[in-house]
Amino acid sequence: MRTIPDGLAAHLAGEASTTCHAWRLQRKDGVVLGFTDHDRDLVFDGVTFEAATGLSASEASAETGMVTGGMEVAGALVSDRLSEVELAAGAFDHARIETFLVNWSAPEERLLLRVGHIGEVLREDGAFRVEIRGLAAGLDEPQGRVFRAACDADLGDERCKVDLDLPAFRGEGTVVAAMDGRRFTVSGLEAFASGWFERGTLTWTSGANSGRRAVVKAQRDVVGAPTIELWNAMTGAIAPGDAFIVTAGCDKRFGTCRDKFGNRLNFRGFPHMPGNDFALGYARQGNRNNGGRL
Repeated sequence: MRTIPDGLAAHLAGEASTTCHAWRLQRKDGVVLGFTDHDRDLVFDGVTFEAATGLSASEASAETGMVTGGMEVAGALVSDRLSEVELAAGAFDHARIETFLVNWSAPEERLLLRVGHIGEVLREDGAFRVEIRGLAAGLDEPQGRVFRAACDADLGDERCKVDLDLPAFRGEGTVVAAMDGRRFTVSGLEAFASGWFERGTLTWTSGANSGRRAVVKAQRDVVGAPTIELWNAMTGAIAPGDAFIVTAGCDKRFGTCRDKFGNRLNFRGFPHMPGNDFALGYARQGNRNNGGRL
């Protein structure tokens, strides 16, 4: 049950109120930002909540039980601390966000309305709309293992155990020429076979995209020059000389785990499980259906 502080309760019971909304946002990298729909900056808990940022909140929904509630915050990209480039690069993905009702004439009179995290972010024409998901949204995420033929571990994690820092699984290169925001020719990867880094992670170490990551869609030789294509275009321009680190990719199949990584003992799938044809089939004379290993 939410308890309204006495000072704020008395203020709300009066004939006129001076309330506004404030949002405290904490990104995964530890950066804390504050915004408010009031026309002046507010300061509390050591955070400055920036005014005139064009933020406005939709109607919030809350449900009983385990149903996920939520709201949206929309606005214009007018704050120096809230850039379209950072939104596009995912700097605010899954950031923690707290929504307050504040008496702007006395900021110590405030109420924490909800705690959630940023979900979908839509950007268009210099404006944005952010979905705020409640804590119950985490209950909708799949948990536990999945019974399937493909591996359900992430390459290089504690369950997979592949060391991606080994020279065989890690390459360093530089951009030679960029065709667009997703495709570019590189140098430094000539020793690796075509397709070796497909589905792998590319991390930029210099240039306009320094520190950002992308997933490799394709890696192949075009007229003798290694060429990389990313699944999504980078927000910053890709220029000749930009350096990057790229790690090998995995298609989650048992054969790849065994032959490419020599890691079959740590394979986290079920490669010998019966397929759909077997599950939907019927017994026939001469078939082995004794429950033994296939």
